[in-house]
Amino acid sequence: MPHPYPIREIARQAGVSEATVDRVLNHRGGVRPSTVNDIRQAIADLDRQRSQLRLAGRVFMIDIVMQTPDRFSSAVKAALEQELPSLRPAVVRSRFDFRETGDVHDIVGVLDRIARRGTRGVILKAPEAPEVNAAVLRLSEAGIPVVTLVSDLPFSKRVAYVGMDNRSAGATAAYLVNQWLGDFPDSPASPGAPGSPGSPGASGSPGASGSSGRGSRILVALSRSVFRGEEEREIGFRSAIRERWPHRHLTEITDSDGLDTSVYRLALDALDRHEDIEAVYSIGGGNRAILDAFDARRRPCRAFIAHDLDRDNRELLEAGRLSAVLYHDLRRDMHRACQIIMQAHGALDGPIVTAPAPIQVITPFNVPQETPA
Repeated sequence: MPHPYPIREIARQAGVSEATVDRVLNHRGGVRPSTVNDIRQAIADLDRQRSQLRLAGRVFMIDIVMQTPDRFSSAVKAALEQELPSLRPAVVRSRFDFRETGDVHDIVGVLDRIARRGTRGVILKAPEAPEVNAAVLRLSEAGIPVVTLVSDLPFSKRVAYVGMDNRSAGATAAYLVNQWLGDFPDSPASPGAPGSPGSPGASGSPGASGSSGRGSRILVALSRSVFRGEEEREIGFRSAIRERWPHRHLTEITDSDGLDTSVYRLALDALDRHEDIEAVYSIGGGNRAILDAFDARRRPCRAFIAHDLDRDNRELLEAGRLSAVLYHDLRRDMHRACQIIMQAHGALDGPIVTAPAPIQVITPFNVPQETPA
């Protein structure tokens, strides 16, 4: 039974005397088999607890750097602060640099300042650009691990990505939108079905009550295509539409930074240009503004799929304005990101494994209860 522990520690863990532990470790016999098993189990338990022992009293200063609308950065901050007690016995301290807008050089400047002053790790949501990848490399060379959150930088020296599988999320959104709109091209409407000849709503006018949805246009809203996470969601969505529902038409709006004022203006323009928009896949947020644009033009939105359970989306779900939200547990993500940083410093055992967060489909009937901070 090789082990790195003092006999006194093993004896305390097993609840036996030090002399008994000594006899077992040195194979001198005279000890009951059940007691030998207790000692073996005590050593196994100490092995599992070794990481916790190494963490005791250690302080990890972690920087969280994000370019994202305030509603999402606030949700991330709350999720991290709620998870801090579960990271004990390590003590995690956090510094935040959040911005709603900016260019690549702003993010690079922040990352370079962090590299100069030092930190135990960085959790990063940033546009994908060569300059950002180079800044991540400089952090890595300084011994500072970077974990990307929600939007990955796969060609950088980040140690791991934490978040959902964005292409799968986009394909899931395509499936949900088309479930709401109905009318699969390989399943023609039966007599009397909504949109069939002689049925209510068969006039063919966009948004008519009971419309079959055949050919309905979907508005796809991004904040900026420079975020790989958003780009992958869009690719997943478009690929699924092209493969299974090619009769659908898509209209994209982007470069809004997910800010309500910009989103509202772009959504109004799209609605004015396309009278057949009846559904929305919102990748980049600003959902209240999109719905305001539909209301301003007195147009119905028959299906609306969004991302994340920020404060706006919770209210819109509960009001029945969103059809569904694709959700991944931010608390789980933040906990995992902190653990990965500890692993990168050798404070936790085991290889660093990147596994996508499970995607949950949230409707007005299964909204997770908010946990007080």
